Amino acid sequence: MENIERKNVIWAFVIIGFLSLLSITTYMMNEYYIYLTAYLWFGFVYGMCLQYGRFCFSSAFRDLFAVGVPRMAVGIVIAMVLFGTVSAFVTATGNSTFHAAPYGIHSVIAGFIFGVGMVLTGGCASGSLYKAGEGNVTAMLVILSISVAQAFFADVGGWTNKLVPYAWHQSAVAKGLPASINAGDGWMDQFLAGYVWDQPVLLFSQWLGLRQPFVAAYVGDVLVGIVLPASALLIAVYFIWYRKGYLRKQAVANLPTSGLRVELSGYWSMIMASKRTAIAGLVLGIAAGLHMYVMKGMQLKFGVSNFGTLMQEMGITSGLSAKGTVFDPGYWYVTTQEAQWVGWVFNKLGADNMDNIYFGLENGLPNPLINPADWMSLALIGGAAVMALLHNEFKWKGTTRELAMWAIIGGTLMGIGSRLGLGCNVGAFFVRVSQGDMSGWLFGIGMIGGAYIGVKFFNWWTERKMARETAAFEI
Repeated sequence: MENIERKNVIWAFVIIGFLSLLSITTYMMNEYYIYLTAYLWFGFVYGMCLQYGRFCFSSAFRDLFAVGVPRMAVGIVIAMVLFGTVSAFVTATGNSTFHAAPYGIHSVIAGFIFGVGMVLTGGCASGSLYKAGEGNVTAMLVILSISVAQAFFADVGGWTNKLVPYAWHQSAVAKGLPASINAGDGWMDQFLAGYVWDQPVLLFSQWLGLRQPFVAAYVGDVLVGIVLPASALLIAVYFIWYRKGYLRKQAVANLPTSGLRVELSGYWSMIMASKRTAIAGLVLGIAAGLHMYVMKGMQLKFGVSNFGTLMQEMGITSGLSAKGTVFDPGYWYVTTQEAQWVGWVFNKLGADNMDNIYFGLENGLPNPLINPADWMSLALIGGAAVMALLHNEFKWKGTTRELAMWAIIGGTLMGIGSRLGLGCNVGAFFVRVSQGDMSGWLFGIGMIGGAYIGVKFFNWWTERKMARETAAFEI
């Protein structure tokens, strides 16, 4: 056991040493690489936090709906409040890199599809990344499935064009996009340019008409947009899933089982039961807020608003979008960069996939070696691996035919949901809710509904499978 622990520590330092060497070497090549290095080390911290807190949305909803254990769900909600509180200062001081998304019924539908998918796979987008860092092969299949589904769906056309409402087509064509982008061809492009872009974008602070920066950030976006709905959600979780068990324990211990003081004590007990996830959420929230601040500082330092400009100054133009940009969110984000990995490979194999909005107009398809968000995701996996190694939780875990099947099916649904919702459980829900973006709660409502249906379906499937196995055994 001691030898295993020593080897784990050595491997943890090897990972840290490699990332440090990469940071130093690339900076010596060109100071612009410090922009990528910032993404790298924040990604590393995210990975450590996710692994430490077992921070997985799929596990949270599965535990809640399947066995009535709210620990993870409560921890995630607390983490959103903490992240929002930290990042509100960044927003109020004018240093936020966050961009809100259009909201509408599509957000709910996208969240529903994503929610079903993440329960089937047993891991959300961020959860699959950190589990990959623990050596989980099934999680790696989930990441691959999400990425392939997005890369295909972003460029889908052909017979799917017949499903596009004519109003979408007209609105997309009227946008006057660059000639290289076929806005009038392709289901996803017409959905984006002809429908999504026509939907409103609204923060809670804007809805309330608040203008003073700190009042808007803390009263509108944090208090009204996060704290109040999160508190209502936690109260619902307490009364539906936690209260009965808590009062039973009180009765066994011959302690009071009624009264406001007892209820408050029970509520606080539920919060504290999520201590490890909440601690991870606190660090995650601080890191995510600082990430915005640092990336804004980088942009001001180099006088750019997107890393694509620095790529051009380095003489690198391959993979830039029609606007001369690459995917550069400026904060914690997953799924888009993973889709770019697959899209880049497809492109190198001869696919003409730069004529759509997702890759060709907005995010580009740069070489993964110089893609900012790629560095973040790869370092996230590395950070999770380091934390797992230091806690002796790293172990190569293979997959089975059944697990691989669910990984592919669920990952595909998550990929489709991510594109329809313009993000996953992190980009479309966690971050947006934490920034007071109304579209985040709509995606979350759909995701919760999808997770509930996914749990019910999985329970039915498991019971059916066990019944068949029992019947075969009896024969």
